[in-house]
This record gives sequence, C-alpha cells and structure tokens, in this order.
Amino acid sequence: MDDPAPLVTEDLKVKAEGAMMLVTLDRPRALNALTHAMRNRFGDVLTKASRDPMCYCVVLQSASPKAFSAGSDVREILTAATTDIAFARSLFAEEYGRNWHCECFSKPTISLIDGLVMGGGVGISLYGTHRVAGAGYKFAMPETGIGLFPDVGTCHAFARMPDHIGIYLGLTGRMIGRADAYALGLVTHCIDAGQYDGIKALLAQAETVDAVLDDRHVEPGEGELPGKREVIASCFSGETIEDIIARLQAVQGRNRDWAQAVEQDLSGRSPLSLKITLRHMREAAYLDLRETLHRDYRLGCHCLDGHDFAEGVRAVLIDKDGAPRWQPASLEKVTAAMVDTYFAPRTEGEPVLPSRSDMQAARA
Repeated sequence: MDDPAPLVTEDLKVKAEGAMMLVTLDRPRALNALTHAMRNRFGDVLTKASRDPMCYCVVLQSASPKAFSAGSDVREILTAATTDIAFARSLFAEEYGRNWHCECFSKPTISLIDGLVMGGGVGISLYGTHRVAGAGYKFAMPETGIGLFPDVGTCHAFARMPDHIGIYLGLTGRMIGRADAYALGLVTHCIDAGQYDGIKALLAQAETVDAVLDDRHVEPGEGELPGKREVIASCFSGETIEDIIARLQAVQGRNRDWAQAVEQDLSGRSPLSLKITLRHMREAAYLDLRETLHRDYRLGCHCLDGHDFAEGVRAVLIDKDGAPRWQPASLEKVTAAMVDTYFAPRTEGEPVLPSRSDMQAARA
C-alpha cells in the first residue's frame, strides 16, 4: 500500500504500514487543535484508503500523551471571519462535511485515545467503527463556555443518552473519564495505552479488528455518573434552562454540594449558548446525524455573526482572563425570538451534505 500524496502539514502525519494507514496528530503545543489543513489532509487520507484494495483499516492516534485533540482551532475560524466571512463559514461547512465523511467511511477506523478529546477531536473519532480509551481518556464538549454550542454532530448522540445525561454534558461541558464514556457508548473498548503498539502491529497484518480489540478490552469499572443519574434525570429534564437551575437549587441532602457546583458551572456560561444548546439537543432527538450536522452549520454561522463566540474565545483562549462579557448577560434577557434567529435558514444559502449512499458510491 502506497502512502497518500505528500504531506500538506507536519501537524498531521501519515504512514502506510502493511494493511494499516496510520494517521498521527502531532501538534502538541496546541493540544492537537485541528486546523483547516489538518482536516483536509485527513479527508484525503480517508478517500485514498477507501479506494486502496490493500488498505484494511485506518488508525488514528496522537503523538502526545496529554491530548488526542482538544478540538478545532477556533482562533483560526475567528481570524478568518475578520477578513473573509465567506471563508470562515466554509470552515464550518468543511468540518461538518468531514464528520459526515467519517460516518460514511466504509472501512474499519480505529481511534486510539489516551488523553483529552473535545470538540473537533470528538468529531473525527466518534463516527469511526472503533474508539479505544486508555486510562488517561477524558471527554468533554465545553462549547457553551466559549459562546458556541456542542457541534460536530454530538447533539445527535447527546439527545439519545439515557436519563438526560446528554443534556447535562452538553450544557455544563463537564468532563468524564473512560468508564462513563464506555457506559454511554462514546468508546467501544477500554485498553491501556501500553498495548497500542501491539494492536497496531496486528492491524498492519490485517488481523480482524474486533478480535484484536476484544481480546485486550478490560472492564473499566463504575464511573462517576451512575451515582448521579437520578439527580441528573430529575434536574436536567426541566423544560427550560431556568427550570433546570431552579431544580438544581432545590436539591437537598447528599447531592446538594454537587448541585450547587453544577449551578455555578452554568452561571459562567453564555446564557444565549445555553438556550440554543438546550433547544438543539431536544430537536436533535428527532433528526438523523446528517440533519443534525446541517443544523450545526446553520447555528455555527449565526454564532459567527453574533457576539458571544468571539468574546468567549477571547476570554478563555486569547486573553485568558476568564471574564467573558456575554450579550445578553443573563438568562432572563435571552428571549425566544433571539434563539429563533439562530435556527432560521441562512439567507446566503446552506451547503447540503451528500446522502450516505452517494458518499459510499463515490468511495469517499
């Protein structure tokens, strides 16, 4: 099997090893935040691998033990928006198109994750056939803290989680480890990173991926969420953000401190993002993944036009003062009409993702 075309970026390295195409995220100083060039390169790899009869599988890994990927490079998107808003919108279209590409890819795709995985990193791994969590695995979708919303199709997954756990994770952006992720179906196997080299060696020989991973899987034990499922279900079944907060404030007994901490988390997040996110997750329960990604594009472009996305990135990632000035500044000032504008079709038109059958017929 030949290597794909020459590297576009050294931040994403590609190597053909026997029957395996090995993709390594190698942008450690940015915790493997995905750039436009990295996503395009990954798409080229998938297309090449799908058409190569000698390629059995694609394996995705990180060169850093700290992070698989902390998400997409949102600073790149916002910088683009200051000079070419059409190009900035195209970056959203490209990213969500890449997520759909991963979903429609027809060969085994194995992500070896031992570290932080968030945002865009979830988007390039969640739709693969196999997601392996090492002991250091940490998952989060913290977008409401930067004036965005859980995108890359994750609201489709969140909407289908039991006991309103997806609503809890999507609104709060709280982090979970591999035991909880395994129970929720976010990962398929729990295998310590020390075994990853052996796994890759076998996959390069085209050994059956299910057998390779099943033989090495270890039960991760119980995570933190089972002990909180009842209170999460009670609080996060609220119809509105205000209702959810009121339910958290009413919690007494052994879960009182936890509920107060969650309420505090929510108080620091964009009020507008919270209301957009809750509606998006509720409606995603009735959408398929492709439709959810279409909705992500619409919402993402409206966020580019608004205030809170740029302000959240400034406060969290650029100035790092941790003091975003949200507009509106409080939940009560976020009206239903404001939220409706984010769900309205774009006047300049919207890209349409190809159907699954069209993607697979093209061997993308």
